Amino acid sequence: MKNLLRAFKRCAAAGAVILAAVSIQPAGASAASAATPPVVGGTRAAQGEFPFMVRLSMGCGGSLYAKDIVLTAAHCVNGSGNNTSITATAGVVDLQSSNAIKVRSTKVLQAPGYNGTGKDWALIKLARPIDLPTLKIADTTAYNSGTFTVAGWGAAREGGGQQRYLLKAQVPFVSDTSCKRSYPELVAGEEICAGYTEGGVDTCQGDSGGPMFRRDNANAWIQVGIVSWGNGCARPNYPGVYTEVSTFAATIKSAAAGL
Repeated sequence: MKNLLRAFKRCAAAGAVILAAVSIQPAGASAASAATPPVVGGTRAAQGEFPFMVRLSMGCGGSLYAKDIVLTAAHCVNGSGNNTSITATAGVVDLQSSNAIKVRSTKVLQAPGYNGTGKDWALIKLARPIDLPTLKIADTTAYNSGTFTVAGWGAAREGGGQQRYLLKAQVPFVSDTSCKRSYPELVAGEEICAGYTEGGVDTCQGDSGGPMFRRDNANAWIQVGIVSWGNGCARPNYPGVYTEVSTFAATIKSAAAGL
């Protein structure tokens, strides 16, 4: 099956994969990775820089679509329905901070028709609102180009472990035509690619579900992608593949209203 060829970017310890792998880890970011040499690209995010970022307990990332709803990747969850097993951590860049806001889930809605190929989005309803800024989603293709920002607590190298601190990096848009040369199975119209030809900056294990975003015409952050899959992390000629949010914006809005 085509979807079995995909290396989803969930979490290393739990069989998943997330953000910027080889390129985004500050030296000494955690005890487990203290021996890792400094990496190229990417820096540690400042407290409050991306207040909409969420870390999920299954080893994925996410963003606050609403104060009580997290937008993440479909492959991070197991179907739809009542679910109180997920903990969302927000409000901090340091996952060990005593100021972290932790809220349990109540329901999960996986993208209707999701089968491992395309449609890689899901919503998680929280038990109570988190009083932090939300991240609006793109509802047109107007922002599906240029340079994007990615952020997450995923591995800072391929095969590495979760990071303690939130890391950020910038990645350029890659056209569908170019991306299909690396990934013939790309679902154009449902997926958007970003990364450098030479590699070195990317999302990685543990970054799945996190947002790819940029500034809109009003200089506000707007989400254009969801970390989905790719061949390894930060490899040359293999950009990251993200869910194209604008394609599903109306469906996401309707699904969120139903939650």
